[in-house]
Amino acid sequence: MAGVSVLILTKNEEINIERCIRSVSWSDDIVVFDSFSDDRTVELAEQLGARVIQRKFDNWSAHQNWGVENIKFKHPWVYYTDADETCDDQLRDELLALEKNGESFSAFQVRRKDYFMGRWLKRSQLYPTWITRVFRPEKIRYERLVNPVATVAGETGKLDGHIIHYPFSHGVGHWFDRHNKYSQMEAADLVTEVAEKINWADFFSRDAAVKRRALKTLAYKMPGRPVLMFMYLYFFRLGLLDGLPGLRYSIMRSMYEYMIDLKVVEYRYTESEGKGSTL
Repeated sequence: MAGVSVLILTKNEEINIERCIRSVSWSDDIVVFDSFSDDRTVELAEQLGARVIQRKFDNWSAHQNWGVENIKFKHPWVYYTDADETCDDQLRDELLALEKNGESFSAFQVRRKDYFMGRWLKRSQLYPTWITRVFRPEKIRYERLVNPVATVAGETGKLDGHIIHYPFSHGVGHWFDRHNKYSQMEAADLVTEVAEKINWADFFSRDAAVKRRALKTLAYKMPGRPVLMFMYLYFFRLGLLDGLPGLRYSIMRSMYEYMIDLKVVEYRYTESEGKGSTL
């Protein structure tokens, strides 16, 4: 068995959990970190040999920090995945070789392929975006309420394999419900982040997370962001080559950005006037 533990975050993921666990069945330490699901997620996970640890979800960074600080993993390396993701064969092989090849690193970043309507959104989903998903638990810390940024103590490498992501496995309605909640947390972060000065050196950082945060801060200072997001994804990034799924996804992303903008306005109004919603 591989010397890599697997951490899977779940909340009502009975539709995905079996596929996810089977994709990492090469590990002898699969931990399902569950936020008190009320479907068959826990039952199915235990049937498939995973151990389940439960904690009430508060926000992404606090939840993930609690997990890496308090869960006793069997192995020094942890591969973190969401339940709607799977590990491809190339990534599996690289993870199996970490004991030999990862000695000088604290973490590794990987790329993710997002699928919608059976099609890989190669262009409209900002591929390749590098995300930190393999790490030594004592070397990592998460920041931000949603879409957490990983801060790593030590050197971060890159792996060539991919995570396969099915963000619409619960349906489009679920995607909107989830992103409505995300937009609330994004807006809360942005009220503070947009006020910060841009550190232009971050745009040239070798750390993908630092560069992404700088680009995001700049983007949130620009007017007309929802329209700009659509134009960027569909035309500049050539999302139009992703066919109808690319068009639909680009529109949905622009709608998400508009939700964030509205909630930032609402936050600022509430703070300055001491009143309720502007809407």
